[in-house]
Amino acid sequence: MNQLSKATFAGGCFWCIASAFDDKEGIEQVISGYMGGDVDNPSYEYVCTGSTGHAEVVQVHFDPNVISYPELLKIFFSQINPTDEGGSFLDRGSQYRSAVFYHTDEQKQLALEAIQRIDESKMFDKPVVTEVQAAVEFFPAEEYHQDYHKKNPVQYKYYSVGSGRKSFVKRVWDEKNLKIFDGIESKQKDASAQTEQKTFTPHIPDDETLKKQLTPLQYRVTRENATEPPFKNEFWDNKQEGIYVDVISGTPLFSSKDKFDSGCGWPSFSQPIEDKQIVEKEDHLLFVQRTEVRSKSSDAHLGHVFDDGPGPSGLRYCINSAALKFIPRQELKQHGYQDFEKLFFQDATQA
Repeated sequence: MNQLSKATFAGGCFWCIASAFDDKEGIEQVISGYMGGDVDNPSYEYVCTGSTGHAEVVQVHFDPNVISYPELLKIFFSQINPTDEGGSFLDRGSQYRSAVFYHTDEQKQLALEAIQRIDESKMFDKPVVTEVQAAVEFFPAEEYHQDYHKKNPVQYKYYSVGSGRKSFVKRVWDEKNLKIFDGIESKQKDASAQTEQKTFTPHIPDDETLKKQLTPLQYRVTRENATEPPFKNEFWDNKQEGIYVDVISGTPLFSSKDKFDSGCGWPSFSQPIEDKQIVEKEDHLLFVQRTEVRSKSSDAHLGHVFDDGPGPSGLRYCINSAALKFIPRQELKQHGYQDFEKLFFQDATQA
């Protein structure tokens, strides 16, 4: 079987979005869940309050050799009103907002191109408000939400019609308007040739866009120099093999090979992957001299470096999880970081 890719979309009630992707050739699995909030393992009831920051999403596992990401974007946008700021159809609140959570830089660019085409077509009186955000941790929804349209076809039919979605889709997304997406081409097959350029010449969104793309905690840490709580952050005890990249730019910063348990409650590394991607500055905010660590590519605040680390460097890069995105070793190629697989192949060769 070919290696599968992921796509994650938020478009209101995940029952409806999941059904749109069901039984399409090249789509292996569609999982309903939650993404984009500040709470770990949120329940449906908690998300429905609108206080967790999560959106109801579907995560699509697909074979890019059979169905392309632009085709998935076409399916997604043709099920929503992308200009609705307050939710989706009958469902109101931020948990029902529309968003594309991209897993690669290419997905991001393709989503932005699709939105630009919708705006330029003038098919709506208002601009598209669908968010384009970097994918963060995905939490699968409760089992009774999975394949709801199959398990409860009668209830689903009444909901789909009663919410107003079905009539809107039929009225607005006709054959003419669907042609907006024609010609948006995925460059996945050529991604390996462009990896170096994508990785090291990143596009940094403006501040207002970042506020939409990042979680509130990620924004406070990277742009306001905040510090997340120890022992209650995403990667402090992560033991998987892989690399940690800048959550804003995607630039590789640290490797699991250099990660160690310092007991401080934050991810700690003995060295960066490349010194040139790190900027160090004096920090006197706590009335003691410290050395702040920032990402050169995005100017994101990462954390601090101390001289109480293990040999041979003797350094401890104490980094906020919120400033990082983790790419597992087995997914490096999928996300365009195949050049960094050699970090781990060296161990296999020497074994």
